[in-house]
Order: sequence, then C-alpha cells, then structure tokens
Amino acid sequence: MKVDLFDYALPEALIAQRPAERRDASRLLVFDRASGRTEDRLFSDLPEYLRAGDVLVLNDSRVLKARLLGEKAGTGGRVEVFLLREEGGVWECLARPARRLRVGDRILFAEDARQALADGRAVGLAAEVLAKGEGGVVTVRFEDGAGKPLDAGGVYAAVERVGHMPLPPYIKRADEDADAQRYQTVYAREPGSAAAQTAGLHFTEELLARIRAAGVHIAAVTLHVGLGTFRPVQSEDVEGHTMHTEVYHIPQETADAIGAAKTCGRRVVCVGTTSVRTVESAFVDGAVKAGYGETDIFLYPGGPSGFRVTDALVTNFHLPKSTLLMLVAAFAGRERILRVYEEAVAKGYRFFSYGDAMLLL
Repeated sequence: MKVDLFDYALPEALIAQRPAERRDASRLLVFDRASGRTEDRLFSDLPEYLRAGDVLVLNDSRVLKARLLGEKAGTGGRVEVFLLREEGGVWECLARPARRLRVGDRILFAEDARQALADGRAVGLAAEVLAKGEGGVVTVRFEDGAGKPLDAGGVYAAVERVGHMPLPPYIKRADEDADAQRYQTVYAREPGSAAAQTAGLHFTEELLARIRAAGVHIAAVTLHVGLGTFRPVQSEDVEGHTMHTEVYHIPQETADAIGAAKTCGRRVVCVGTTSVRTVESAFVDGAVKAGYGETDIFLYPGGPSGFRVTDALVTNFHLPKSTLLMLVAAFAGRERILRVYEEAVAKGYRFFSYGDAMLLL
C-alpha cells in the first residue's frame, strides 16, 4: 500500500499555533462509523457520548522538557539534543547537527539555555556521546557540573531546569512559559515522553469529574512517546516502515477494568493513538495483560495487527502520511476518514497538536 494514499490537502492557516483559550473549548468532530454521520460539537460535550460502564483509557505519561540547547565542549559549536528514552542509565536522543559529533565528545548545557547561546555561558549539566546511530540518533550519558553521572531522576530534575518543551516543528514559534502547562495533560504523572499525548490536552479536571459522575470508569496506562510515535514515514510503501520501540506499562487495575468491560459487552474508549497502541500491544490470549513491556506495533489498513480492545477513539487531526493517520484510517476506514478530514478542513477545524479533536464511535 502506497504512503501517498494517506495524503490530504491542508491550508497552513489551519495548523494550530496555540491552544484554545480553555482546554475543553476545542471543537469536537464526532464520526459514527456505523452510520457514516458526523456531528459538530465542543469537547466539553464528550460526556454525552459516553455510557455508564464504559472504560475511558488515558495515557498518563508526562512530557519532559526534552529539547536541550547546548554547546560542544572545546569548540563552542551549538548542539541541540532531543531526549527520546532512557534505558540502563543512558539516553537515546536525537542530536542536531549529529554529523559533527563523535563518540567521546561532551556537550555542555547552561542553566539558562537561551541566554547561554547568546553569551557563551555553560554548564550545570553535561552529556558524553557514547554511540551514534542512524538518522541523527545518538546515545549519551548525562552528568552534573562536577562530572558525576546522573540517574534518570537526576536527569528529569535537570531538564526541568534547563530544557524546553518539545513543541513540534510545525508550531512556528519558540516555546513560552504557558506551554509548560498547556502542552501537558492535566492527568500527566509518569515522566518520560518526548511529545504530548495531544488528544488528552482537551481534558480539564472538571470534565473528568463529570465523566466519573456519569458512571464511566477512568483507567490509566503509560506509554512514553518517543521516535515510534512521531518518526516520519520515509518509505514509499506503508509496509516498508518500521516502528521505533516505545516502553509502556499497564497497571493490574486497568487490565482488570478492561477485561470486565469486554466480558460484559461494555465499551473501551481510548484517548489518543498511544493508548490504542498500548492496549492492543498488551492483548495476549484473549485479554489485556498487566505489566511492563515494549511495543513497535504498527496499525494500518490491512496490516497484521487489528483492534481487539478499542471500541471508540478520541484523537486529534494528524499529519498527512503519518503513522498516526494510518492508525485512525485502520480504525475507521481510509476513504471514509479522508472524507471526514476534507469535511474538517472545509469547516475550519484546527489541526495537529494544539488543534481540535475527533471522536470515532
């Protein structure tokens, strides 16, 4: 299947540069897969489409200030490092310009990264390049200003101080103080993501309270968003794309809630493609298994993996030719979802991370 089959035309003016004034004031395009009908609503209307006994699955991963600005020790050359994932005390990152880095190089990060680039100040946080991969990927070990290696907790604390929120490149502005809250879900708990679970950005504490009061069970999973979620498809054929592995965790209570819902014929409503990928990856021998795992699942029309858990999906509007759009197309049908996207464009819906949402029933 050709990747070009997942292309669509989008006016640049519809790419949201900032969030809605209030999270749940975003628009919500509801698509009923059975009837093919659409409705134009607000996200605050979501509880009207949920039923008592439904399980609403949220990804509680917390976005790191994953974009670090620094300089190469010895030369002063500027280096941008983008955190992807931690394993065994070392970090997989994207670096730019990666071609200028060598194994053994040290990168210095000032506490005020923006000002550091202007006046040449450094340090407080540093990284040593341990290995280089393809596509700008490097493996580094972080250390403090005294050269002491930092564990994951130490890195999390340091990047909160010196890092920047990893706004995607189609947002044509620098990150601002408000992004530290708005590019983060209100229920984010576990640090580790390099990008936001954007479908969850529309929820407020008040909206979640209304959903609970309606008898909906809210359950959490954790999938730390990394290169697997936002890596562009570079092959001509969908089948030629390989997903990058991401780490997930499903608590026992979430697995139990999903199992009870499926047994009783109630719906599992996933918020975001990351929640979908998590529960579908963990479905083994007829049930969702609790615990930690890694997934490179790739859901696309006609692919080897299907939707055995997900009954409904809350999601944003995704980039053309992206794996996220392919997942949504697998769930709702490629031709139908592209028609819905055309309708959304015609009606002026806002697209991508800070844009509006869809509910696929």
